[in-house]
Amino acid sequence: MKKNVLISLLSVMLALTMVVGGLSLSAHSASAEEEEETRVVVTSPFTAAVAEVRSSVVGVNNYQQVRYYNNPYTFGWGFGYGRDRDYQESTQEVKAASGSGVVIAEGYVLTNQHVVDGASKLTIGVMQDGAKEPTEYDAVLVAQDENLDVAVIYCPTLNLKPVTLGDSDTLQVGDWAICIGNPLSDTFYGTVTAGIVSALDRSIAQTAYDKYGRRETITNTMIQVDAAINSGNSGGGMFSVTGELMGIPTLKYSGSAYSGASIDGINMCIPINAAKPLINDVISGVIKTPEIKETQQDSADKGLDMTGKPRLGVTIQSLNPNSYAIMTGLIPNGIYVSSVEENSPAQAAGIAAGDIIVEVDGQVVTSVSQVQSIIAQHDEGDSLTVKVWHAEGMAEAMEKGGDVPTEGAYEEHQVVLRVVDPV
Repeated sequence: MKKNVLISLLSVMLALTMVVGGLSLSAHSASAEEEEETRVVVTSPFTAAVAEVRSSVVGVNNYQQVRYYNNPYTFGWGFGYGRDRDYQESTQEVKAASGSGVVIAEGYVLTNQHVVDGASKLTIGVMQDGAKEPTEYDAVLVAQDENLDVAVIYCPTLNLKPVTLGDSDTLQVGDWAICIGNPLSDTFYGTVTAGIVSALDRSIAQTAYDKYGRRETITNTMIQVDAAINSGNSGGGMFSVTGELMGIPTLKYSGSAYSGASIDGINMCIPINAAKPLINDVISGVIKTPEIKETQQDSADKGLDMTGKPRLGVTIQSLNPNSYAIMTGLIPNGIYVSSVEENSPAQAAGIAAGDIIVEVDGQVVTSVSQVQSIIAQHDEGDSLTVKVWHAEGMAEAMEKGGDVPTEGAYEEHQVVLRVVDPV
């Protein structure tokens, strides 16, 4: 009987051991599943999207010709023009600004217009593997919309995968927003920030400058996000978690000059759908892509003799870009027409003394040598489109030294070139 009791006790102990072991095994399995589940939860929802598009976000560098004067004339508001007999002009091309851009088609990059504004030369910066600084490739401006603040540039040597354009009309408040760009230029190239769509259809009024430097107020509808955007992010990409381009980071609110309040996390992006008409015109060929060639300033620096060559028949002077009227955008920067010769092509076309030439043959001009260079490329009988800013009373203000008029309008004149040798 004792033997039977001993056998029974051993059986019970073995059973308990199996139960406990089973519980331990079950607990171990449950723990492993929880750990696996935890790893899935903490995996970033942005990793795959960022890996897909980050290399398609590039740098955009804006080089400009800086002019130096040793004796400019100023009148009224500090507005004035230089006379060649009184001062010497020297120029130097420097990197004036840098921003970001996104490859949207083979060789084509989408960015902000204010990133490329006023450039005499554009380059695309691409960070190569292991490099400390981006490699720069020459690019050319194809199209721009100053009011919307978007531009498309072309770089034929750019070999990067284009991103997929999304549908910004499908965005909802609370959707993820991934922003990629180059804050502080090359210092933080390819920075990724993330947040949510804070609001849609924000009407944002901005004081902007047109491509000729004249100030105006423009209202656009934008996407508000709380993903960090800083100087240099302009023109980069705002992406969805699926890697589609939904917007273009454009501006941020950082504080109030009146209240002294500090503001964080209020940043604005242009909806990609608003930029699509311009993009489609470029990609479809409606807007022609120009060839990359030497700048007009480079050509002008070689020197030009206009005697015996077709001319406009005007006396022109470069404006002082450091004058109050130009620096504050009251008038555009350009070439001042001080006089128009009798029976000249300019007079026949309607150009008058006091006009400010801002564009010739589709090219923005800010120096006399640029105008001469453009005209020198044409023959007698060719027709040129000359765009001017006309304001009543400008010539009188310049002659008598009064305040310059600031109410004016842009006018386009078709000028048929003739040989007009000065007497």
